[in-house]
Amino acid sequence: MSTKILIADDEPNILISLEFLMKREGYEVVLARDGQEAVDAILRERPSLVLLDVMMPIKTGFDVCHEVRSNELVRDTLIVMLTAKGRDTDVAKGLALGANAYMTKPFSTRELVQKVRELLDA
Repeated sequence: MSTKILIADDEPNILISLEFLMKREGYEVVLARDGQEAVDAILRERPSLVLLDVMMPIKTGFDVCHEVRSNELVRDTLIVMLTAKGRDTDVAKGLALGANAYMTKPFSTRELVQKVRELLDA
């Protein structure tokens, strides 16, 4: 059985490219287009890892991360936050809320794949 990854981003081009990239790496992929969809999909699908955009409608990635960490059923889900907001305070906030990693856009797809593998193999 392949490892399931949820990709949550409101930008269609990013969703498509990350979905292609992760499927090519052999992962099963689930998509969410806003923060509420992400929370619902995490509870329903129980992915091993979430690639989570920070700036999304309805709920931000920060909100989603906080909800996941507060829910005993999905608290151990790995979260990689992806964002154009690369200020130190944003990174610190993401990590303080429980993100396992934080990558600033634009990022190298090779680095992203490496980070995903690293977290899932740990």
